[in-house]
Amino acid sequence: MYDFLRPLLFKLDAERAHRLTLYGLGVAQRSGLVRWVAEPPPDLPVSAFGITFPNPVGLAAGLDKNAEHLDALAALGFGFIEVGTVTPLPQPGNDKPRMFRLPQHEAIINRLGFNNGGVDALLRNVQASAYRGVLGINIGKNKDTPNEKAVNDYLTCLHKVYAHASYIAVNISSPNTQGLRDLQQEATLYKFISILRAAQERLGSQQGSRKPMLLKIAPDLTEAELDAIAEVLLRTGIDGVICSNTTIDHTAVADDPHGSEAGGLSGKPLFARSTAVLAGMHARLQGRIPLVGVGGILDGSDAAEKLDAGAVLVQIYSGLIYRGPQLVGECVNEIRRQRIAAMEAGPDAG
Repeated sequence: MYDFLRPLLFKLDAERAHRLTLYGLGVAQRSGLVRWVAEPPPDLPVSAFGITFPNPVGLAAGLDKNAEHLDALAALGFGFIEVGTVTPLPQPGNDKPRMFRLPQHEAIINRLGFNNGGVDALLRNVQASAYRGVLGINIGKNKDTPNEKAVNDYLTCLHKVYAHASYIAVNISSPNTQGLRDLQQEATLYKFISILRAAQERLGSQQGSRKPMLLKIAPDLTEAELDAIAEVLLRTGIDGVICSNTTIDHTAVADDPHGSEAGGLSGKPLFARSTAVLAGMHARLQGRIPLVGVGGILDGSDAAEKLDAGAVLVQIYSGLIYRGPQLVGECVNEIRRQRIAAMEAGPDAG
């Protein structure tokens, strides 16, 4: 069905098509017609951060910023869903147009700028949904909050979402909030993560349930910067790392009419860069911190390659735009196929 609808959707503005697709998915889910959209994959359990996931393929943050479509998205068979990025106060984001498709590259450029209805609205939507699966809530800061006070925004969100999240993702790597990526600098990051980690442990003790905290990093970091970040993550005891956010390097799409648009580039051109960052962090962390691979997954073999590079879980977003909901099942089934093949080959294979 999506193969039929995609040309029609691609005639619309990208952001309008996004809203229309999610609305249609909700209608299909409520009417019992979602089976015509995608067939949920078989279970393929995996454990990470103390959580058991039904399968290792999740939805990346950004597609459902306000958690308005949890029930519909869950019907597609995701092993987990991450919503947000959410900020303490509502904000409109950057001026439109702010999302652009680059079909010849199977890519997207966006400069949305953390547009969302605020943390209280997100929590109302979470509480109103029937979804009881693994839920990540991705938190950020408001645009007008200066970096020296940014940690207060993250603390506000952390306290509010803690009881409702399976895990919390800390986003300091979006290229669309001015100065945000500066929080990845070593000394700033150490202080920042230390404060959030202390609050996380207090909340876990108070509420009797410790929720994992993950950090989402950029793909545009130098080797020295990655070295420093890895050291900070090991020192602070972060629970997981998401590799990676969108890239500001548009070299691969320079020939596209939209290639020079400001914003973060995602989709196929991001795959190699994000996977290299993933593999690099895996080597640096030596398996001591679980990794989530995200960026440029457009088929099942891409998802499997992320796992081979060191991820325990993967997330998709732009691939859904180009491949549709069937991508979820394709990724799970390919990971399952490769896992079975490896078991049958035995430890001495190769």
